[in-house]
Amino acid sequence: MDTKAEAAGAPASSWSPLAVPAFRMVWTATLLANVGAWMASVGTAWQMTVLDPSPIMVSLVGAATALPSFLFALPAGALADIVDRRKLLIIAQVFMLAVMLVLCLLTVTKLITPITLLLLIFVLEMGSAFETPAFLAVLPELVPKRQLAPALALNGLGINISRVIGPAVGGLVISALGVSAAFAIDAAAFLAVIFAYASWRAPRHESHLPAERLTAAMRSGWRFARESPALKATLVRAGLFFLFASSYWALLPLIARDQLAGGVNAYGILFGCVGAGAVAGALVLPYVRARVSPDRLVLGGGLVTAAATAALAVAHTMIVAVPIMLVTGAAWLAVMSSIMVAAQVALPGWVKARGLALAQMVLNGALMLGSVTWGVVADRLGIPWALALSGAGLALASAVTLRWSLPGDDSLDLSPSLHWPAPVVAMPLPGDRGPVMVTVEYIVEPENRAAFAEALAANAHVRRRDGAIYWHHFIDTADPRRHVEVFVVESWLEHMRQHERVTRSDVAVEAEVRRFHVGPDLPRVSHFISATAPG
Repeated sequence: MDTKAEAAGAPASSWSPLAVPAFRMVWTATLLANVGAWMASVGTAWQMTVLDPSPIMVSLVGAATALPSFLFALPAGALADIVDRRKLLIIAQVFMLAVMLVLCLLTVTKLITPITLLLLIFVLEMGSAFETPAFLAVLPELVPKRQLAPALALNGLGINISRVIGPAVGGLVISALGVSAAFAIDAAAFLAVIFAYASWRAPRHESHLPAERLTAAMRSGWRFARESPALKATLVRAGLFFLFASSYWALLPLIARDQLAGGVNAYGILFGCVGAGAVAGALVLPYVRARVSPDRLVLGGGLVTAAATAALAVAHTMIVAVPIMLVTGAAWLAVMSSIMVAAQVALPGWVKARGLALAQMVLNGALMLGSVTWGVVADRLGIPWALALSGAGLALASAVTLRWSLPGDDSLDLSPSLHWPAPVVAMPLPGDRGPVMVTVEYIVEPENRAAFAEALAANAHVRRRDGAIYWHHFIDTADPRRHVEVFVVESWLEHMRQHERVTRSDVAVEAEVRRFHVGPDLPRVSHFISATAPG
């Protein structure tokens, strides 16, 4: 690595993360694993068309794939924020390897049934649900900070390369050797990822404070999402897009078999075309992102996906379906990439895995609900009607969700500011002592009261986001110029965590509040702790 260029702030190239050995090894291993996963995905979907070809049962494969990430995302993200992420990743991979071997064995012995297949898909995706937040949070640790953006882009490119190769190869393998061969190849791919994680040495994280407990970490992650406008906007946009865009994913095996009169090879080709379109989109996406805001990019991707989904409803030949799937893949990549970048931008390090897990939860929950919904619609009205209705709904949702604005790449600086002074403590305070009440007193001229209250309300989101369980704004009845901000935190330890969680972007929010303060000194901050000791 060119340290002089790094120090001088020279821009990192799109391929520079591959010069970092840790990133290169993990990226290569995950590329192989993703190829195997897409092969297995083709295998499970096609296996269900053999065992029970009804639209509802086929769509339940997509639901079983998405349900674990919806159910376990928040505990998985909380776990990834409080334990050794490297060990968690290795354990998850070993677990998924074991499940895939069971699935392969039952398929070879012809003991697999529709219900057993759905259960094993669910259990397999449980492992993925616990792996994904940890992996997304680990990515920034694999490369220097300046190379994070190209590293994220390369990660997305690897996923979409595997989406091209995996389904196409999976279709060939299944037609030549059977579904069990695809499962066996996927099992072997897990070994490469296990070796890569075992070889990587994660950086040590220094903190004066002990790790949060799992239930407390889950609460704080949920509280952050509730109080962060940037993350809430990201979750809303993701949920509505994937709810409607899930139709062609869920019904693609039946589209290939019934509407296009093809076999497993046709399904693999269509699946691969989505990936090929995404790879092509990834090559031009940096130029588009430089000229188009995230909001407009997600709007455009949603409208293109809606039009392509509706067009697929009237496609009856591969010649027509292939270009539609190529366009769909590029549009899907544009939306998916924008949403995941927005989620990364909206999250500080202390809650990154939890926030990304919530994004995955919303995404997979929408895919699950959409898969079941469009499967039922297709069963009652037919596949063309399901595609047409979902396309119309996606177009409407893309326009409606514009009111939730996504954060830009450089709109937030969420690095810790550490500008809060340490509180004065005249007695020993154990970490579990609480609750803690903090008061901040301001002197504000009466004519500025409304503007001050508005600025203080914005600051309230920061207090709640970082740990406050109560917040209120009071005015002194004896002196209307005297305003008191009060917030309560569960414990002294949790308040100390607040000191570490305040970001550089929060400094600007506090400055806007303090500009209305006309007292001779800074606003007075006082700390009060419950007089009743725990127990």
